[in-house]
Amino acid sequence: MNYSIGVDIGGTKVACGLINENGDVIDQKMAPSQTETRETMFQCVIDCIEELLSSSSLPKEQLKGIGVGVPGKVDRDNGIAVFQNNIPWKNFPVVDRLKEVLDIDHIVIDNDVYMAAYAEWKDNQLIDELMVYVTVSTGISSAIIDAGSFIRGAGFAGEIGLIPICTDHGRAPLEKVAAGPALSQKAKKICVDESAEAKTLFKHYYEGQPEAKQLVNQFIDHLAQGIYMINSLLDPHRIVFGGSVAMYNPVILDLLKQRLQIDMLEEQKHLLDQLYVSQLGSNQGIIGAGLMVFDNSNGI
Repeated sequence: MNYSIGVDIGGTKVACGLINENGDVIDQKMAPSQTETRETMFQCVIDCIEELLSSSSLPKEQLKGIGVGVPGKVDRDNGIAVFQNNIPWKNFPVVDRLKEVLDIDHIVIDNDVYMAAYAEWKDNQLIDELMVYVTVSTGISSAIIDAGSFIRGAGFAGEIGLIPICTDHGRAPLEKVAAGPALSQKAKKICVDESAEAKTLFKHYYEGQPEAKQLVNQFIDHLAQGIYMINSLLDPHRIVFGGSVAMYNPVILDLLKQRLQIDMLEEQKHLLDQLYVSQLGSNQGIIGAGLMVFDNSNGI
């Protein structure tokens, strides 16, 4: 059996896992992100990978390479992290630096959401269909795979969090009103607690608090606008949701279906039976990055 290492880099943590060709996570490690400088961030990644290598005791000939998921815009061909808003790696040569330190030749890089989408595509086996993966977490983004190929555009495709949607206070980017930080702000409105988070809002929702119900329904309305734009533009066969907000609050799916039915034409409603929450848990990023290593095209 051959193995790879999948690395999922974010603004709060770095996760890396030892992945086999079937997409199974054999071992994994995690470390808080050190975002003070580009070098502290890079060293954090190195430490996480080296700890994994040390604990797994894998013979080097069985390790086929490393896949790295990085937030923001990525130059896959040249292995460069071009732009991120949560780690200090503007135009950072990630692949060359990793090769230099780790002495591993085969290293692939892609956007972190694309890596997660790749894992979902493999898991759902949607070889000839169009799938959209949507992450609802600290931010909101998506990746599109059609018949086995990513739709990348000029390099920034899938950024649905930037779509302006209608709110009670005018137009705003979807991410600003429906991602985790916005939900945390909503939670603080109803419990006057500076430590309130998105999960606090949903806790009150499940308890039947009227204000929480109103705010969650508002969130659903905003998210539905973004999803309906995706549906109208792409008419996907399936949409899979990931990210902490979506995965830890499965009620979102039923509420979203109810809201989408209002706007959808009959010909569009086939999608309502093809909305899913990821079954891979929080490991999509490292699984997708690891599996990408076994794809000789350096990304589908």
